[in-house]
Amino acid sequence: QVQLVESGGGLVQAGGSLRLSCAASGSIFRLNAMGWYRQAPGKQRELVATASNGDSTNYADSVKGRFTISRDNAKNTVYLQMNSLEPGDTAVYYCNLRQLLRDYWGQGTQVTVSS
Repeated sequence: QVQLVESGGGLVQAGGSLRLSCAASGSIFRLNAMGWYRQAPGKQRELVATASNGDSTNYADSVKGRFTISRDNAKNTVYLQMNSLEPGDTAVYYCNLRQLLRDYWGQGTQVTVSS
């Protein structure tokens, strides 16, 4: 089993910053990808950013240049530094781990950006 525990969400004004963290525990294999997805009210869950443990990263166009994903492989932890936040970034952010063709999800953390 795999457990993902997220932290770092909250309320911030537009233009502000937040940092999300997600620690994975349990049966973690060497080759995997970790990342963040988000879901706003009435919308589908969408990719925000992913990072493999080979340092390859991928970002949604809407967050490029504002968000940075990073990993600490020794701690099985992934981070999402979010700068220049916009009201459109308001959503529940979910941590994801993909290994052996299976997805694991965290419980989600709320990010609210006020205008």
